[in-house]
Amino acid sequence: MTRSTTGPEPQTGVYGPFAHLTAPNAVLYRHVMRAFVTAKERFAVHLRPEDVYAALPAAVRPAEVEAVASALDALAAVRWGNLRADPDTARVTAVEDFYRKRYIYQLTQAGEAAEEALGVYDEALGRRGALQAVALHDIVTQLRALLVLAAEDEPDPAKAHLALDALASRFGALAENARAFMGSLQRTIDLHEVKEEAFLAYKDRLIQYLERFIQDLITLGGRIARLILELEEGGLIDGLLRAAAAREAEDAAPEELPQAARDALERWTGKWAGLAAWFISRDGRESQARLLRGRALGAIPQLLAVVRALNERRAGRSDRSADFRTLARWFAEAADDDARHRLWRSAFGLYPARHLTVDADTLAARAERPVPAGTPWAGAEPLRISPQLRRTGSYERRGKPRKVEDRADLRRQLAEVAAKQRAEIAAARARLVTDGITRLSGLGELDPVAFGLFLHLLGDALATWRPGMRHTVATSSDGSMEIRLSALADPTTAEVRTPGGVFRGPDHLIEIVDLTGGEGEP
Repeated sequence: MTRSTTGPEPQTGVYGPFAHLTAPNAVLYRHVMRAFVTAKERFAVHLRPEDVYAALPAAVRPAEVEAVASALDALAAVRWGNLRADPDTARVTAVEDFYRKRYIYQLTQAGEAAEEALGVYDEALGRRGALQAVALHDIVTQLRALLVLAAEDEPDPAKAHLALDALASRFGALAENARAFMGSLQRTIDLHEVKEEAFLAYKDRLIQYLERFIQDLITLGGRIARLILELEEGGLIDGLLRAAAAREAEDAAPEELPQAARDALERWTGKWAGLAAWFISRDGRESQARLLRGRALGAIPQLLAVVRALNERRAGRSDRSADFRTLARWFAEAADDDARHRLWRSAFGLYPARHLTVDADTLAARAERPVPAGTPWAGAEPLRISPQLRRTGSYERRGKPRKVEDRADLRRQLAEVAAKQRAEIAAARARLVTDGITRLSGLGELDPVAFGLFLHLLGDALATWRPGMRHTVATSSDGSMEIRLSALADPTTAEVRTPGGVFRGPDHLIEIVDLTGGEGEP
């Protein structure tokens, strides 16, 4: 049994269940469909027009239930197909009731799929994301578990598949949330969809959150990069990827098994390449972790600039946006077009070109006989100009153009300076690398470059130190060096001598490792 409707002409095609989004009553249609989705979650299959009417929010509920019935008719139309209408025989008490239009409605498969798609769309638009420092710790744990598996003679395929799956899931969540967070952060900086009061209320927490994540990214990013390189050395990760791919392809049909195994291996290889590219800079391309860190660091001064601008605005200081809003209000309040033209000329100074050579007599003549702004040039009074301007087109004296300067010597000097700096940094790294564990007091005298690098490493290590800790490990911001610091039981003082003075502090056990293996040395 079918029904005929008088609703809007539906859209044809396989995407008919989405046609109600552009119909005149789109808001009512959306709430009606949500009512069916909510009822399905409560295991209710059929709904009557009265049930849908009661489930609608008061803000969109029509005055009469007939309007809801018309919306249900439109959604149940063949070309839309969001709902299915069945005769409501449960309320028939007399023969006449068979001839009345009483129907119950339920979601169709197409209508349910359309609502699921719209739900995913709404969720994606509303997602703000988060920078997950905990995910970094989880990635370190999973990479260490893979190292343990790779050290075995015959890694268990099930364990390898589970470990790689957990790593890919955690990394995927980290990357997706980071992308969503940076997008929402930019909207916050631009004050798009953000109220000023709400921004000022949570800006301190947001800045502290960014600083904490940047610190964790510096500390753990280099460690993750080192673990990835260890797995890639000797092809350790290749065996684990093949084992995971073979286990994933076990459920395929026998004739499809080789192709399924190749496809699975290609997917896992791509996931690993994405993870490595996220934390390791290669082929002249910066890693995503480094780009994210730079973006997060750049967001902090931008947030502070927004706060400063808002404070200045609240203090009554003028800014460009406030000036333009005031000017727009003046234009709206102007009496007529002539007043608006005068306001335009006063605000922007875009006078006709004739004002360039006016004098007192010209101004007096203009006051007696005003020239409207819309007067064409052919109808205006002629303008007398200098013969030199008419002949040359310019008052300026022309001369010889400047010679092109040869900057080859400057480029050569810059290249020499850069090479010298690279050599100094490489020598400083080689000087700081310890042969095993030694005392801080045993470092000896350091030159200024080595001492500056040492202070950066020591600062990275102390940044991770917490009360009660006896040992810490930190990686330099570029991931090239690692420092391991352990406290001593005896309260002795260490001295590090430099040409500029003596650096003193509590003595510790220290080990500095060059993670590049000396690649940066000249």
